[in-house]
Amino acid sequence: MPAPMEAAVPVADTETARPAHPNRDAIPGWFFKVDQEAFGRFLTAQSEAGHSGDLLELGTYLGRSAVLLGDHLRPGEQLTVCDLFDSEAGDADNAAEMAMSYRKTLTRTAFEANYLAFHAQLPVIVQAPTSVLADGRIPDGSCRFVHIDASHLYEHVAGDIAVARAALAEDGLVALDDYRSEHTPGVSAAVWQAVFTGGLRPVLLTPMKFYGTWGDAEAAQRTLLARDWRAEGYTVDEDTIAGARVLRLNHRSKPASEAARRSAPRRLALDLLPPVATRAARRALRALRSRRAVQRVRAAA
Repeated sequence: MPAPMEAAVPVADTETARPAHPNRDAIPGWFFKVDQEAFGRFLTAQSEAGHSGDLLELGTYLGRSAVLLGDHLRPGEQLTVCDLFDSEAGDADNAAEMAMSYRKTLTRTAFEANYLAFHAQLPVIVQAPTSVLADGRIPDGSCRFVHIDASHLYEHVAGDIAVARAALAEDGLVALDDYRSEHTPGVSAAVWQAVFTGGLRPVLLTPMKFYGTWGDAEAAQRTLLARDWRAEGYTVDEDTIAGARVLRLNHRSKPASEAARRSAPRRLALDLLPPVATRAARRALRALRSRRAVQRVRAAA
């Protein structure tokens, strides 16, 4: 395997390549609004409380979340991102996963261009499997926030969680992506194993990410609840897992229109019919609506 490549390069010679009005939502990726807001709330609260520390991202894709992490760097802090980018994976399973999902789009050049559209200097980049970070290059207790969104394979995620635990300061936070998707059972297994046998305390669940700490989960939850999420169109719910409170954050669902509610049973019935019967039923409904329209016109004449 080639040696990991690292870089922290200023952007003096690429300044002119920046878009005049960059739009971070245009960066491809799966970093959705609810998690953007959760990241921002946790990172801002840490800074306001005077908690300093580096930021670490394992699996960065094209930089959508890294750009936001870079927004929250304070003087003396460092962001490190680790990703294979366009390097070859070190094992067959990881290579297969990359070929299926990322190989055609994920390049280091694209990541760097996206990041430099918003920040004057690149983060430290480790172009290698995230497992290399277990060699101690991230000092123990040096980070206040770690984002894990690399491999979906159980063994890899469990290793990434171990890296995060060593890297995080006492009350640092870890965010893990894809903890509940049906196509990522390895992530789910590694996350809940860390909860039930590794001391990881759940703080917050969103549709895509699990947030936890090996420190004071209740303190992290208080910082989250200091914001009036409900007034901004979010739902905040509470669950208990093995005696510990965990919060759930999501967008508030928009109420269905009355017409949509009335038509839902009809749509379900049509979906359950065989295709030939469905087409016949739809033709009959269209004919019925046409006759009613003609009757209304005649009644009004």
